[in-house]
Amino acid sequence: MSRAAVPIRMANSGMVRRVRLFPDAGLKQRCCEVERVTADTVSVIDDLVETMLTLPRCVGLAAPQVGVLERVVVVDVSRAAKPQAGNHGLLCMINPVVLLKAGSLVSREGCVSVPEFTAHVARAERVAVEYLDVDGRRRDLEAKGYEAVALQHEIDHLDGVLFLDRVKSAEVFRRPGYWASATSRNRTSHR
Repeated sequence: MSRAAVPIRMANSGMVRRVRLFPDAGLKQRCCEVERVTADTVSVIDDLVETMLTLPRCVGLAAPQVGVLERVVVVDVSRAAKPQAGNHGLLCMINPVVLLKAGSLVSREGCVSVPEFTAHVARAERVAVEYLDVDGRRRDLEAKGYEAVALQHEIDHLDGVLFLDRVKSAEVFRRPGYWASATSRNRTSHR
């Protein structure tokens, strides 16, 4: 197990894992499909949820961000500062595939694996996604707005694509004061 994926504390049902930071090579790899949903798969999902819950303003996390190269994501835009009405709450998805995209919107995105920067990214405004749930049942879901953006962002991680790869202009923004506070938190929380 790589140092970047070592648990830092036990939480309720899963472990809180360290999030891999760019330029970690694992973030640029395509993940393997989950052949069969097992207890290990559910454990990865529990870890993703617990890790996401410890990260302020984090609304999604993909397995490669914690060092697991499997096609698993969690998304919960109800955690956003200004949650949109009609979102689905916590989504735990195995082998998610975007089947349909419609519309277009440009919004500012950030990522816990690229904590210093945000950028304007063009995404589909509405998506239809097919995935397996934690019981291995095939599900379909339609999402719009911020939830659709978050789903596309997390599913991109499964193909080794970061939001910075989708930036079409020079509009990448450094988060003011972020680096000093993140570095300080990193030193104290990972001892």
